[in-house]
Amino acid sequence: MRYAQGGGLTDTERAARERIRLQAVVRFESGEKNREVAAALRVSERSVERWRRAWRERGRVGVLSQGSPGRSRLSETQVARLERELERGPLVHGGADQRWTLARVKTLIGRLFHVSYTVEGTWRLLKRHGWSWQQPARRAIERDDDAVEVWKKETWPRVRGPRRSAVPGSSSRTRPGSR
Repeated sequence: MRYAQGGGLTDTERAARERIRLQAVVRFESGEKNREVAAALRVSERSVERWRRAWRERGRVGVLSQGSPGRSRLSETQVARLERELERGPLVHGGADQRWTLARVKTLIGRLFHVSYTVEGTWRLLKRHGWSWQQPARRAIERDDDAVEVWKKETWPRVRGPRRSAVPGSSSRTRPGSR
């Protein structure tokens, strides 16, 4: 089911929907037909068919709410352990360098807790617990910052040359002589 503006059901709304499904179960047990159940509960027949199938396959448990799909599948204790392991660094866990990637964190979660997350779900989990995205600065080992500053101050102005001033009536979108 999709909701406008990316929203979902609150816990209260989820509980209300669950109560309706449980009322449907009572009606299933009394032998009412899908059309009658749908009319009485003011829901679609298609929903009633889906609930009846879940009820036949799994009983009352089949129609209970499974909770928010955005809810973390890790307990607070597991998240605390994950954070400790992340702070130890990726090299300890078999990474090739000192950068955590979402794929590496996803793999770590699977190894530690036998829980499968998508890469996007891993990002949401980390973000929810205060981790932020960081791009490492990529710099050449041979880089000499002092020499770069000297080059920018002395050489670059000569290479770039003076700027042309705008002539009245000329457009900045056309080059001189291109008319």
